[in-house]
Amino acid sequence: MKLTKCELNPILKPNPANPWESLCVLNPAVIYKEDEKLFYMLYRAAGNDETHYIYIGLATSKDGIHFTREGDEPLIAPDKNGADGGGTEDPRVIKLGDYFYLTYASRVFAPGQYWRKDAKSYGFKPEYGPSVLLYNNTETHLAVSNDLRHWKKMGRITSAKDDDRDVVIFPEKINGYFYRTSRPTYRCGEGYPNKNPAIWMTRSNDLLEWDEPLELFYQGQEDWESFKVGASCPPLKTSRGWLMLYHGVSAKDRAYRVGAFLLDLQNPGKILAKSHKPLMEPTLSYETEGYYNGCVFPTGNVVKDGTLYVYYGAADHFIGLATCSIDELVEGLWKEDRV
Repeated sequence: MKLTKCELNPILKPNPANPWESLCVLNPAVIYKEDEKLFYMLYRAAGNDETHYIYIGLATSKDGIHFTREGDEPLIAPDKNGADGGGTEDPRVIKLGDYFYLTYASRVFAPGQYWRKDAKSYGFKPEYGPSVLLYNNTETHLAVSNDLRHWKKMGRITSAKDDDRDVVIFPEKINGYFYRTSRPTYRCGEGYPNKNPAIWMTRSNDLLEWDEPLELFYQGQEDWESFKVGASCPPLKTSRGWLMLYHGVSAKDRAYRVGAFLLDLQNPGKILAKSHKPLMEPTLSYETEGYYNGCVFPTGNVVKDGTLYVYYGAADHFIGLATCSIDELVEGLWKEDRV
């Protein structure tokens, strides 16, 4: 089964009127607020500055397709003298109880315009570290809100030594624990069961403090995910199990493609089904030509009236939407791709 790309894509483009989002918008968190009948999109954005500071903006929609920006200032900005000083990247959002929980990747220093051959690095490197200063590693942070408009930053939830991102938290406790997946870049190669960066899982009884050890959840097996894999969107609970979209990168062309898992409801580390072929891949010009050529990178999904809305970054430049029947996707995985 394939996801169907929206004919109106890209559904969100950079806004030249706002310097902080004039170059690119991508990789959004999206959630539907039932009491307002409104889709909320929290999207990554950056302006055309060499430092490439990264922000999160807010847009809303009644139909999940046509989004309106909510103001001219970022919703969440990096604290340039703090631990997320380089940017607030690739948000994912879930709701637990009456509150919303946002994970976002960050660096201590701005990453620079990484796609350029003459890209510059920023910051300083003390002789004795720590490693996040020496290598500008990614950490993942947590923020909390009760209205999606005002956020309290809580600090990092991943190890500073792992260069860990793509953090996705399950939207309910399972057997008394919170579960999450992530992609710790340095946990691969010699001494690890996985050759390349892979998806790892851990659990906790506190959303800010996560237990060790991490456990390897999935390493790439197909040709289209041979270079690395990572979780994409927050898991969705279905009658067949947790539906979780993920991304894979091929060692041959370094393109980002999209797959899906079905996971056991009571034991989320158990894969029940997995797509062997991509559900979506970069084929259109806005996905193949940009700041990362050949990239579809989902970070938000919503189920509304039986339709699965998948929101993705396209070539690190735009935001796209793809849809399908969630029942057809889940039943297709269950019947054709069970492990």
